[in-house]
Amino acid sequence: MRASSYVLALLVLLTLNFFLPRVMPGDPISLLIELGSPVFVTPGTRLALAHYYGLDRPLVVQFGRYLTGLLHGDLGISVTYNRPVTRVIGERLPWTLLLVGTALALATAMGWLAGIHSAWRRGRHSDRGLLVVFLALGNLPVFFIAPVVLLVFAVKLHWFPLAGGATPFATSGRIGRVADVLDHLVLPATVLGVLVSSSSFLVMRGSMVAEIGSDYLLLGHAKGLPDRRLKYRYAARNALLPAATAAALQVGQMVTSSVFIETVFAYPGLGKLMFDSIGSRDYPVLQGCFLILTAIVLTLNFLADLVYPRLDPRVRP
Repeated sequence: MRASSYVLALLVLLTLNFFLPRVMPGDPISLLIELGSPVFVTPGTRLALAHYYGLDRPLVVQFGRYLTGLLHGDLGISVTYNRPVTRVIGERLPWTLLLVGTALALATAMGWLAGIHSAWRRGRHSDRGLLVVFLALGNLPVFFIAPVVLLVFAVKLHWFPLAGGATPFATSGRIGRVADVLDHLVLPATVLGVLVSSSSFLVMRGSMVAEIGSDYLLLGHAKGLPDRRLKYRYAARNALLPAATAAALQVGQMVTSSVFIETVFAYPGLGKLMFDSIGSRDYPVLQGCFLILTAIVLTLNFLADLVYPRLDPRVRP
């Protein structure tokens, strides 16, 4: 039943994925001509371009060709780059996976550790302080904080690179190139991870608070077990299950925020590619990006649904 619901969701999203870009005003052929020399473009040339990219056919026919292409792993030809969309996305996808993966690890570590500590000292000054901090972080708009961080740490202090995922034409060795990529990754991954760490903190704190009054902790206190052992080895382990599920669901929020992050930091991932493709109305690239990101989110949610009952038999149907 769960698998069928995910398949249905994927079909609905595929349909929206095709039709929503076409609702936007403008069309890719007109914008492509504007980038060139519109004075020398004849109506015949415009029709030839529309025919080449399959945009002169009815929407129903285009949708059928789109679904047929998906079955064969063909996402079409990019109007902007005049290259297969699979190649264009294949060059950008590793950058987004690196960014989102790093940010997810950072957000999870921050949120879980702070949530455990806050719940263990609930009602005290440190608990209230952490609540204020993480609630504030969760409500900070990414389109505001990202430019501020870029201005302070890259423009004013010169601590990190201004933009991009790596230094162009770098001639250093393999270790130098890895260090260069990590140097460019620090600011966007930190901003993305910190801004979405609030949900990890709140879920872990709530789960820990539910565990603190349990009988096994009272028995541990009666036996004289140290607080650190009770806190991390017993309470935190039992509180980890809902927090782990929340971490998987958090990827959707990160994917959305990564579009703004990659655009502000000019990071060469799918988010930046999507932003550029919206401006050029590059339907095939937009469809490919939405499809990949949707597949990632749905797959992680599906895996979370499969793994959670195995970790906690109490929620098995």
